[in-house]
Amino acid sequence: ILNPLSKQKAQRYEAVKWVLVFAIGVCTGLVGLFVDFFVRLFTQLKFQVVQSSVEECTEKGCLALSLLELLGFNLTFVFLASLLVLIQPVAAGSGIPEIKCYLNGVKVPGVVRLRTVVCKATGVLFSVAGGLFVGKEGPMIHSGAVVGAGLPQFQSISLRKIQFNFPYFRSDRDKRDFVSAGAAAGVAAAFGAPIGGTLFSLEEGSSFWNQGLTWKVLFCSMAATFTLNFFRSGIQFGSWGSFQLPGLLNFGEFKCSESDKKCHLWTAVDLGFFILMGIVGGLLGATFNCLNKRLAKYRMRNVHPKPKLVRVLESLLVSLTTTVLVFVASMVLGECRPMSSSRHSGNDTLSLQDISEDVNSSIKTFFCPNETYNDMATLFFNPQESAILQLFHQDGTFSPVTLSLFFLLYFLLSCWTYGISVPSGLFVPSLLCGAAFGRLVANLLKSYIGLDHIYSGTFALIGAAAFLGGVVRMTISLTVILIESTNEITYGLPIMITLMVAKWTGDFFNKGIYDIHVNLRGVPLLEWETGVEMDKLRASDIMEPNLTYVYPHTRIQSLVSILRTTVHHAFPVVTENRGNEREFMKGNQLISNNIKFKKSSILTRAGEQRKRSQSMKSYPSSELRNMCDEHIATEEPPEKEDLLQQMLERRYTPYPNLYPDQSPSEEWTMEERFRPLTFHGLILRSQLVTLLDRGVCYSESQSSASQPRLSHAEMSEDYPRYPDIHDLDLTLLNPRMIVDVTPYMNPSPFTVSPNTHVSQVFNLFRTMGLRHLPVVNAVGEVVGIITRHNLTHEFLQARLRQHYQTI
Repeated sequence: ILNPLSKQKAQRYEAVKWVLVFAIGVCTGLVGLFVDFFVRLFTQLKFQVVQSSVEECTEKGCLALSLLELLGFNLTFVFLASLLVLIQPVAAGSGIPEIKCYLNGVKVPGVVRLRTVVCKATGVLFSVAGGLFVGKEGPMIHSGAVVGAGLPQFQSISLRKIQFNFPYFRSDRDKRDFVSAGAAAGVAAAFGAPIGGTLFSLEEGSSFWNQGLTWKVLFCSMAATFTLNFFRSGIQFGSWGSFQLPGLLNFGEFKCSESDKKCHLWTAVDLGFFILMGIVGGLLGATFNCLNKRLAKYRMRNVHPKPKLVRVLESLLVSLTTTVLVFVASMVLGECRPMSSSRHSGNDTLSLQDISEDVNSSIKTFFCPNETYNDMATLFFNPQESAILQLFHQDGTFSPVTLSLFFLLYFLLSCWTYGISVPSGLFVPSLLCGAAFGRLVANLLKSYIGLDHIYSGTFALIGAAAFLGGVVRMTISLTVILIESTNEITYGLPIMITLMVAKWTGDFFNKGIYDIHVNLRGVPLLEWETGVEMDKLRASDIMEPNLTYVYPHTRIQSLVSILRTTVHHAFPVVTENRGNEREFMKGNQLISNNIKFKKSSILTRAGEQRKRSQSMKSYPSSELRNMCDEHIATEEPPEKEDLLQQMLERRYTPYPNLYPDQSPSEEWTMEERFRPLTFHGLILRSQLVTLLDRGVCYSESQSSASQPRLSHAEMSEDYPRYPDIHDLDLTLLNPRMIVDVTPYMNPSPFTVSPNTHVSQVFNLFRTMGLRHLPVVNAVGEVVGIITRHNLTHEFLQARLRQHYQTI
């Protein structure tokens, strides 16, 4: 039974968590507000100057000057965005692949640092204002995740002087929970979709989900949406507290005009067209991903190895090409279309009137006579959000030729742009591309098949969903995001069917764009489940048998040597099992084991131990250096077969007493090193480094009880940046001193039997959020360890091939 004090402590812990979740939501909303405000400011400034210049130069014939003005704006903005990425390279791209990796359990360096969010948020407003075909929604997800990771820590590497004594949430699991909440808040702020944000975090983000987290993540998303809504409504309409603009991207309200009695948002007949659009969207998405993958591989081979300036030049080249093409297409290829007479619908709601006025105010009349507008310029010479609203709600028509050219240009240029060294999102370009495709389908059905009941806005929305689904391959979260963005629940079924069909079609050819970029970086991301055929493998087939381990009482010289010569995150704590030693030495199999020990694995472990003892020369103590030199001089590595023979023939000699007060000696023979290992627990690398850093040890003449004790707060004080073993000054420590690791190890980690099916191993690893899983046999001996690397698709496939060859 909990005493009142510990109960109070638990309640305080929970209350602090709720407060922090709310703070993360508010801060993410404010980041979104910052990005939106400056994008709007810079874009309005640019288009005002260029539009007045174009109108003036149409009469005077100086259009080249207008193009130069537009180029001046765009190249300056893109150059600034590229410079920010040079400061923090991980700020490039949308950030969704990196956050996906982080939530899956892979630590990507620098991905949740303060400097990253500053460069990301500032960079994305420059790249969007610079006219590149990128969106600001993807980077919002990354920015929210960084806020979620940093805010509960109350400290920063970039601002070292800001330090608060805040002892809560000093673990990877807590941090990952807050990153999930931050990523969800980013989606909520971007699309005004708090439920969609929560589902995004659940579907795309976290590998393992804590049920208690769901409510907190939704609360965080709500806080982000309403913070952004409150400030944007106040700044843009002057009506503080009216909550008219829920997200950065607003789709407006889909309603037929009351004068048109034939019009329906969608009918059962349209579902057939939606399914066909889903198939086409999946094919287009797969093509987009294939082209972008090839481009990314080309960049990795030819651009990234070169000096960083080359990346900036590539960004400027993309910006130059985009600007020139947009300008020329608008001037030369646009058609003059008559403005619709019934453009103001009879609906009295404030939001619909505002949308309607916004749509009509963004019409561009370049080179067109009175009462007509240039349809190509209307799409290109507006912010992307305005262009989407035009395609969704403009009552006037866009010519099929214009829509086809616009789609083609946008498809190719956004594919080229995604992956250059600027912060860039993919949601809005994909939505705009798909909306043009959907509007084109509606035009063709109206004009050539004579289906008058069609509502063009619905087809534009379904086209946007089909293309976006074909590119990113999300299902439930994307459906909910789009439904929340349209405020129209009747669109639920068509959007869901379209996205499912688009995903299935695209999956037939390749993966989603984020998964492709994760794979290209070689990140060991774990899928949701393994294939059925993988159950032919057991834990013993995929584990790593060459263990690096520590003893419960280990000399400092051994610990330093192990830490300096390996990069493992955790080490099994073991003692030798003397009872099974004779059986182990009989041949290539340990009788008491459920698993065969190959001779080669024994020899590999022997080689590793020998290398480790040689590499200890960097240790500062002269006493240790002399000992190592003698050890190397006296022991010449013999031939493999002879070595094994010596091991098998050597007669039994008594062990040094390992437990409790002795540690393994570096001068041990091969036989003494490789005996069956009884498993006691796991100790983390960070814990061992902390123990050495704080000088937690005792001398041979003392009892282990004399060793100083560290509290949990002291052990986690340096989280998340533990000191590196190579940076520690260990000159004051005697290498013969002994460290008792038993109070600090995890004595009951998750373990599996060597006979466990791979699917069970995978599910345990994934649902519990593990980083290492010891394989322990029937008599409690550790025979191997499984890490993320052993569960990646490529590794499992390789092992399955080996399994078939040996049958």
